[in-house]
Amino acid sequence: MPAATITMTTTGGSFSPPTSAGLPGPQTLGQLGVHRGLCEDLAVKLLYLEGELTLLDLAGRMCIALAIVEEIFERLRKAQFCEVKGVVGGIRRIAATTQGKTRAAELLSRNQYAGPVPVSLESYDRQVRAQSVKDLDVHARQVESAFAGLVLGKRLLAQLGAAVVSGRAIMLYGPAGTGKTAIAQALPSVYQDQVLIPYAVEVDNQIISLFDSHIHQRCDVLASPDDDRRWVLSRRPRVVVGGEMTSEMLDLQLNSITGFYSAPLQMKANNGVLIVDDFGRQRMRPEDLINRWIVPLDRGIDFLTLLGGQKFEIPFDIFVVFATNLDPSQLADEAFLRRIQTKVKVDYVQPSDFHRIFRGVCGQFGLVYDADTVEHLIKLLGNGGQPLRACYPRDLAQSICSFARYEDRAPQLNCDAVTRAYDTYFLAS
Repeated sequence: MPAATITMTTTGGSFSPPTSAGLPGPQTLGQLGVHRGLCEDLAVKLLYLEGELTLLDLAGRMCIALAIVEEIFERLRKAQFCEVKGVVGGIRRIAATTQGKTRAAELLSRNQYAGPVPVSLESYDRQVRAQSVKDLDVHARQVESAFAGLVLGKRLLAQLGAAVVSGRAIMLYGPAGTGKTAIAQALPSVYQDQVLIPYAVEVDNQIISLFDSHIHQRCDVLASPDDDRRWVLSRRPRVVVGGEMTSEMLDLQLNSITGFYSAPLQMKANNGVLIVDDFGRQRMRPEDLINRWIVPLDRGIDFLTLLGGQKFEIPFDIFVVFATNLDPSQLADEAFLRRIQTKVKVDYVQPSDFHRIFRGVCGQFGLVYDADTVEHLIKLLGNGGQPLRACYPRDLAQSICSFARYEDRAPQLNCDAVTRAYDTYFLAS
């Protein structure tokens, strides 16, 4: 089964209006928790890029209270970086002065971030720990619901449920095609709650873009006017990486053009699930990944480094799922495997489960399930020395439908169709 991928992108260009936060919003510049100069620089850049804005519009772009924007405006006007152009509905409309435009152009040449005010590293650390993925109560009903579309035994469901409750890493291993990827990708469905994710985080006056619409699923909940709009209410993150994973994806990425950082994938996955599919087949060596994560998996913290060499600590609050069809003992040493407390072998299926899987697949592909035809396939597989893999029903049903579509007829599940799909799917002996 092919691994899904993530797209590593920045979010500093444009921002949708925030949906909700849930944290009380700061009411003064000092309560924001970030450098005052950073906020003033953001305001100057936004005025330069947007032209004239009301103070209310500027507050919306920066995701902060109007009272704070008024405080910033007074400081910028005193420095002759902005001026009042008029009044709209009792709210002043402002624009950058010539001196302000010069200042903005200088700032943008160094850093093109122009969006919501970042949160402090301390605030980010505190919030991640407050909504930890390791502190959730998960019960059998939720696990059964999450895996309702898969044919799994009670023992396996119990193992998966216990792993979710622990919040610690899990390894799914076994032969190819047995459903490890499908199980891993269904695991995040166990979580039905929401977490707060900031648009960006400030560290040592550097900006790290964090919220990523490709990964973080925003919740459609109306925001309170008193909420801190620098945070987005989202479902718990779900990040999936496969063979494309590189060591660079685990480090801060400084864009030489925009001048600000993009968070590494494990930071984007905080408070959620990170799936490492096809573990052992990444573009980075397994031992490099193991050495990089052995401390985070054990202590729940990670260390990142800015371009100047400054190191800082972030939470590593992630339910990590490793899926592999390689021998785990050949991929990792005992010390690393000990930190993965749940190891589940996903093996070939029994004939009764093979029938159940095929019945479900037929419903998805518009085929009429026929037990005798499935028995015919099981005999073909046995004669060909093929074990019963969970992936075969879907793959062969898709082949049957492709033949039918090519021949401009309705697909049918019968012995002839199954035999033709079988002959196409497997290498000739």
